[in-house]
Amino acid sequence: MQITSRFTIAVHSIILIAYNQDMKVTSKLIAGSTNVNPVIVRGVLSQLKEAGIVNSRQGATGITIAKPLSEITFYDVYKAVDSVKDEGLFHFHENPNPDCPVGRNIHSAMDGRLNQIQTSMENEMKQIRLSDIVGDVQSIIESEQNS
Repeated sequence: MQITSRFTIAVHSIILIAYNQDMKVTSKLIAGSTNVNPVIVRGVLSQLKEAGIVNSRQGATGITIAKPLSEITFYDVYKAVDSVKDEGLFHFHENPNPDCPVGRNIHSAMDGRLNQIQTSMENEMKQIRLSDIVGDVQSIIESEQNS
């Protein structure tokens, strides 16, 4: 079980855009900060744009955030970058043996619980706003500067 790195790349990108709101933010700048290939960054930005989280235009404006950070949650980003496909967070092994009593019944015993875990995680993600993260990053940077 693992959420892809696209999620953390997306959050990092949004926070970088917010932190540098007075300058032109490009995929090259984001790639430099995330230390990720610019092609991957552009793919993530495209998904964020499609979800209405960022705006990007060729030219002077660069990449901007489309709505207030207080309206963007971890869940919004998680869904935007397809961190988990429709089959769910947990990938169950494909072919439990139907001739084995455990293999035959393991899905019935586990599926509901795995769905419950995913729902709990997603509900928690809905409570975390990117405005909280940008505030934390700014506080940490200020602490570094005052050290």
